[in-house]
Amino acid sequence: MARITGAHHTSFTVADLGRSIEFFRDRLGLELVARRQVRDDYFAAIVGLPGAAVEAALLRVPGASHHVELFQYLSPQGVAVEPRPCDPGSCHLSLLVDDLPTLCERLAAAGVAFVSPPVLITAGPNRGGYGVYCRDPNGVLVELFQLPPSTTEPGSPESPPPPGS
Repeated sequence: MARITGAHHTSFTVADLGRSIEFFRDRLGLELVARRQVRDDYFAAIVGLPGAAVEAALLRVPGASHHVELFQYLSPQGVAVEPRPCDPGSCHLSLLVDDLPTLCERLAAAGVAFVSPPVLITAGPNRGGYGVYCRDPNGVLVELFQLPPSTTEPGSPESPPPPGS
C-alpha cells in the first residue's frame, strides 16, 4: 500500500528572496543549502503555471533533515498578501528553540518584530513551554517554540505533540 514516509520540506513564496535568506540564515541560524533559478518545464507543470520561473533557495535547520524552501517567482509575478493566523490558507513554520527569551532579545535587537512577547503555555500537552510568532521581511509567519522543561526531544515517547498553536 502506498503511504507517506516523511516530510522533505516546507515552502514559502516570497517577494524578495535575498531578504528572506538573510532572515532565515543570518537571524534564525538556518544553513543555506542551495540557491538557483528554476526555469524547467517540469517545475511549471508541478506548480500548474505554464512558463513559471523562480529564484529558489533551500535552507536547513542545522542537524535536521527537514528543509525550508523559498521561492521568488520571476514569472508570473504574484501579489503580496499577509494573511492573519485566523485566515483560511494561512500557515506558519514552527521552529524549536532552546532558550526563547534570549533568542527573542537578540532578534528584537536586530529589528525583528513579534506579535507578542514570549508567552508561557499554561494548559494542554505543551504546558510549561513557550511560544511566540514573528514574521520574516516578506510576511512569512514563523513560530518560535520552546518545549516544556520535562521534554528533551520532539518525537520521543515522553514528548508532547507538536505545538499546534
